[in-house]
Amino acid sequence: MWRDPGVWIAIGVSLLFVVVALVMHRVIVKVLKDGSAESNHE
Repeated sequence: MWRDPGVWIAIGVSLLFVVVALVMHRVIVKVLKDGSAESNHE
């Protein structure tokens, strides 16, 4: 099973999606926090 390149491709794609999701989550949270902070100052 572990010698099949398709398995490694599937694992790599899955890990890539997890990393992208975490990065997007952090960016969105940061933007939302900055946006709410700016609107509170006005």
